[in-house]
Amino acid sequence: MKSYLNYFKLRLITNLQYRAAALAGISTQLFFGLVFLMVYIALYESNTNTEVPMNLPSVITYLWLGQAFFALIYPYIKDEELLNMIRNGNLAYELVRPQSFYLKYYIKMVCERLAAVMLRCLPVLLVAFLLPKPYSMTMPQSIEAFILFLVSIIFSCLLVTSMSLIMHIITMFTLNADGIIGIYSMTAEVFMGLLVPIPFLPKFMIEIGNFLPFRFIGDFSYRVYSGDITIPEGRMMLIGSILWTILTIIIGYFLSKQALKKAVIQGG
Repeated sequence: MKSYLNYFKLRLITNLQYRAAALAGISTQLFFGLVFLMVYIALYESNTNTEVPMNLPSVITYLWLGQAFFALIYPYIKDEELLNMIRNGNLAYELVRPQSFYLKYYIKMVCERLAAVMLRCLPVLLVAFLLPKPYSMTMPQSIEAFILFLVSIIFSCLLVTSMSLIMHIITMFTLNADGIIGIYSMTAEVFMGLLVPIPFLPKFMIEIGNFLPFRFIGDFSYRVYSGDITIPEGRMMLIGSILWTILTIIIGYFLSKQALKKAVIQGG
C-alpha cells in the first residue's frame, strides 16, 4: 500500500507542474462559461410564458460549477502512454512489475484529474463569484448541501475515472476502440449534463438517464449545491453514486485481468 501512496504523490506532483496548460484551461473554461451564460440568460429573458425546470440563479451556478470542475469529471481523457503501450507491445513491462496494473493506472488517471482541477478550479470560481448579477454564481443553499456536494464530487471523479479506464482496457481486446469510445463519450456528455442541464432534457431522456450512471457525474453534485435537489433526495442519490462507483471498479478490475491473460505482446 505504501508504494501506491508514494506513486499517488509522485504523479500528483508531476502533473501539478503543467502550469501553462492550466492557464490555457482557465481561459478556456471562462470563455465557454460566459458564452453558455449569455445563451441561457437570453433564453430566460425572452421567455415570459413557458415554465422552466430550474430558476436562473440555479442554472448560472450549475454552469459555473460545470466549468470549474470540468477537468475533474470530463468523461473521457486519453492516456496516450497506456494506449501506445497496448498498441506497440510494451505492455509486457507492466506484467512483470510487482504492482496491480489496474490500481496503478487508476491512481494515475485520478492524479491527472486532481492536478488539473487544483490548478483551474479556484480561479474560475473566484471570477464566477465576483461577476455582477446575473452572471455570478450563488453560495450553496446550506452547509449540509455544501458537504454533500463535496462528497458527491469526489465520487464523481472516482466513478468517471473507473469508466474511462474501462474504455482503455477495451482497447486491449480491439486495439482500436474509437467507435465504442465515441459512443461512450457522447452518451456521457448528454446524460451527465455537460451539454445542457439534465432537467432541460426531454422527459423520455430523463427517464433513460435515471437508469444510467452518468447523472452521478456532475449533474447530481451541481444540483445539490444549488438546492435544485433536496438534502434527503441527495443522500439517497449519493448511495447510488457510491454503488455505481464500486460496481464499475469491480468490472474494470476483472476486465483488466481477463485482458492481460489474452494480451498479445507484439502489439495488443
